[in-house]
Amino acid sequence: MTKLEHVGIVVGDLEAAKAFFAELGLELEGEASLDGPTVDRITGLEGVRTDIAMMWAPDGDGRLELIKYHTPPSPAGDPRAPSNAPGLRHILFSVEGIDEVLDRLRPHGAELVGELAQYENSYRICYVRGPEGIIVELAEAIG
Repeated sequence: MTKLEHVGIVVGDLEAAKAFFAELGLELEGEASLDGPTVDRITGLEGVRTDIAMMWAPDGDGRLELIKYHTPPSPAGDPRAPSNAPGLRHILFSVEGIDEVLDRLRPHGAELVGELAQYENSYRICYVRGPEGIIVELAEAIG
């Protein structure tokens, strides 16, 4: 492997997901609509039609691909799945001013999964449930 390019997240409401991650500090890199036989072959689905938004982190190293599938219909997920359920459970962002970040995210539907806690003398950390039940871990370095 040479690098982690991006993490794809399937969402039901692309606009709400873009707004949430923009409030967190990610910037919209571009948007596209994808469909056709190549997309079908890659995804293993038939009749795929999607809209995607690629968002990048301010450090330039990480990207999120937010994907809204219009077709085929998607099975229901569990937006309240606990943080120990199998599968991709959370993504972590380092932040400054974690209290202010939480205040900015709450109008976008963010809610704490547990509580904001201090881990030893190194970080203030919390899990926040965002759009589609995505768990985002926020970590602010202490000192």
